[in-house]
Amino acid sequence: MSDIRTIADRFEIEALRGEFTDAGMMRDYDRLASLFTQDGVLRIPDINVEYIGPEEIRAGGERLQSLWDYFVQTTHPGTIQLEGDTAAGRAYIAEFGRMRDGSSHLNYAVYHDRYQRTPDGWKFSERVYEIKYLDTTPLAGSAPHASRSDKA
Repeated sequence: MSDIRTIADRFEIEALRGEFTDAGMMRDYDRLASLFTQDGVLRIPDINVEYIGPEEIRAGGERLQSLWDYFVQTTHPGTIQLEGDTAAGRAYIAEFGRMRDGSSHLNYAVYHDRYQRTPDGWKFSERVYEIKYLDTTPLAGSAPHASRSDKA
């Protein structure tokens, strides 16, 4: 594991996972879609979601984010198993937010990933979101924009 190529691959894959979280939280759907291969798949089985290819992933990400009043996702490093120009791994997720319908969600989850080296760097070929814990108790706090609009 100490050769430079292996270290660089692991670093780039970890950066890819961070870019995914950042793109989602910043609602940058073009960037989110660009992180997947042309036949890449994003699956969320608990809500029966499967998007294939960057166009579907972009539109689906925008559609899902439109349901949230606010949303925070934190990615924690997991495993990466390199296999030449492909790799598999897991990333651990903590997220919470309030939906526009007033419901709240606190999730702990795992992304089960497959990665592909491309001419543009590492990309997701598959990302599957598995919820390990879900708490729908109303969140006690609020997003700053919500509290500012309440005072206006």
